[in-house]
Amino acid sequence: MNTRSLRFRITAWYAGLLAGALVVFGASVYVGLERYLDWNLQKTLASQCRTIGTELLTQLPERPSDWLVTEINETYSPEVNSKFVRVIREGAGVIYVSDAPKDGSFNPSRVPLPTTQQTGRSRRIVVDGHELLVEALEFNTPNEGRFIVESGALHRQIEIVLHGLLLTFAIYMPFIISLAVGSGYWLMRRSLQPVDEITRRAESITSTNLSERLPAIRTGDEIERLSISLNRMIARLDDAFQHIHRFSADASHELRTPLTILQLELEGIAQSNRLNPALTDQIGSALEETHRMSHIVESLLAISRLDAGEAKMDKVRLDLGQLAASTAEQMKLLAEEKSIRLTTDVSKEVYVEGDRSRLQQIIVNLVANAVKYTQEGGSVELRVRHEERSAVLEVSDNGAGIPDHALPHVFERFYRADKARSRESGGAGLGLAIVKAICAAHGAEVSVSSREGIGSVFTVELPLLAVAESSDEAHVLRNS
Repeated sequence: MNTRSLRFRITAWYAGLLAGALVVFGASVYVGLERYLDWNLQKTLASQCRTIGTELLTQLPERPSDWLVTEINETYSPEVNSKFVRVIREGAGVIYVSDAPKDGSFNPSRVPLPTTQQTGRSRRIVVDGHELLVEALEFNTPNEGRFIVESGALHRQIEIVLHGLLLTFAIYMPFIISLAVGSGYWLMRRSLQPVDEITRRAESITSTNLSERLPAIRTGDEIERLSISLNRMIARLDDAFQHIHRFSADASHELRTPLTILQLELEGIAQSNRLNPALTDQIGSALEETHRMSHIVESLLAISRLDAGEAKMDKVRLDLGQLAASTAEQMKLLAEEKSIRLTTDVSKEVYVEGDRSRLQQIIVNLVANAVKYTQEGGSVELRVRHEERSAVLEVSDNGAGIPDHALPHVFERFYRADKARSRESGGAGLGLAIVKAICAAHGAEVSVSSREGIGSVFTVELPLLAVAESSDEAHVLRNS
């Protein structure tokens, strides 16, 4: 699970806020219920005191001496209900005190007598390890004088109710939070599913397929506006790229004719015998520059047509290993001029579908590039193999290598890793751009890995075709 994803963060915030709200709600219910139960118990005890004082104590002169004890025991049953009742008569002391509860929770005789300040208000007393809530009221009768009636009950009854509430919260709150988090994550995942689809489609759009568009999410919300805005941006980028491609193609096309005429005129002048040697050298130099400009124009035109899909491609089934071996054999003379050892390690029956001349151009450009940037006495190796569903072409050398900062730009047009190189040694910077354009036209991928001072490896991966059933097992042809 991605903890930085939007759905995770929103779900985490939602779960945190929900948990906080439930905790605040539970605490409020707990405190409110505790105060209500305390108030209700105090009210019940005070009502019991008033009943004893107004209904029983007023009848004492007319009743036998043990009547009060019998009446209170029968009416309230303190020992059965774990209650405490005590009646104090001024000048005579305690005239009634309830017996110990049957559960033995406390001893009523250990409850201290109330002071004058404690009369008329409730107090909490700890007796035998149990908290007792006692209410004391004062009564005056015309014949019997002043009485203090006390009624008490264990606070444990309230604690039992509160404990049950806490247990309920402990059981149900995690369940509610888990259910809410799971539901929230599912809803967020469902709501953001269009964003995942937009992201997936956006990742597949490059400069070669800007005509594609992101899916339009008809939801009427921010996601729909986002998809529409992104499609409009892609359309603007497509227009900009098309304009650049048309400009390159048009400019290259328009330059071909005047350059050809200029080249022919210079060649005609150079063949004249009436020129002095100095002028002949100047014309020769101009002719070389004209040849170079013609090559650049042709390369730009080829790249533009490949990018636009307008280049004529005669795609056939061919053996990439055989093509690489024959091309390398033709280029050995170029390597020998710099005393560079060109070796091949190619597997036969590595079949691909492509234009033979264009794929040969990839091999020529990569090998020529490796030879150009490898010092005398070095080595260049051309390898062809198959890996699962791909045909892999590799050209490696032990030359100067490419700096790390230049690796992302080596396939750009007119880019040179070393700006100080001369045009003769560094070329125009279009060879690798042509390789990339041809690879894109064949649905292939080209990549480079290099370490400065150690060498470079250029890798081309093309879709592999199945080997014919009648063919023998592929074997390796090694030349050096």
